[in-house]
Amino acid sequence: MKKIKVTLSDLLTSLVLCILTILFIFPFYWIMTGAFKSQAATIVIPPQWWPKEITIENFKALIIQNPALKWLWNSIFISITTMLLVCATSSLAGYVLAKKRFYGQKILFSIFIAAMALPKQVVLVPLVRIVNFMGIHDSLPAVILPLVGWPFGVFLMKQFSENIPTELLESAKIDGCGEVRTFFNVAFPIVKPGFAALAIFTFINTWNDYFMQLVMLTSRENLTISLGVATMQAEMATNYGLIMAGAAMAAVPIVAVFLIFQKSFTQGITMGAVKG
Repeated sequence: MKKIKVTLSDLLTSLVLCILTILFIFPFYWIMTGAFKSQAATIVIPPQWWPKEITIENFKALIIQNPALKWLWNSIFISITTMLLVCATSSLAGYVLAKKRFYGQKILFSIFIAAMALPKQVVLVPLVRIVNFMGIHDSLPAVILPLVGWPFGVFLMKQFSENIPTELLESAKIDGCGEVRTFFNVAFPIVKPGFAALAIFTFINTWNDYFMQLVMLTSRENLTISLGVATMQAEMATNYGLIMAGAAMAAVPIVAVFLIFQKSFTQGITMGAVKG
């Protein structure tokens, strides 16, 4: 029987990882347990680490007194639509920048790289002016459209497209394939792991993009779940159980998406790191 040698360094590393895991998981645990506590139980000192009396009144109030389901649907619709549009445009743009040669190609790619370095606050005023000019302010497209041209998505898909053998593209061209058919039948299967990674990246980024949603959405019916939960915080008194129920409703879908597609996410990132 093979003996496993455990060193002091291994023990210290495991201890540090366990502590960090607890620190990262604890906020989520506190939100989930607080969602099933009464208002009195959420503010009691010392705190209840587990609810003595489990109640679903917070969720009832969240759905009946507030349009929480509409907020949740808005978040889902914005995230999924943005994900589909970003993946479609970024995969095509990345493929063109990686495998096609045209005048100004390097300059165009440099613009995308420079755009990645710009904070969102810098371009927010022009985006708001464009959205107002289009007449879509305070609507879901006002949040979706500014996120479609995501520079990081183009950069990521370009790196994956670099791995497409040029010989395959030339063979497809000789066989009579057009550009569209070549992309979908030859290029796309090779960059599919990057496509999956970008889809998860985009969904999570859009779901958590509180700042863009805050600026573009104003009416109560059009709010996302994160904005809706923020509006429930009163100036003089706050129902923490209700807010935690809303936070739980906002957190569970995004955590579930990441856990379900974690394998595709890590596979895509790993394959993108290997170029050749």
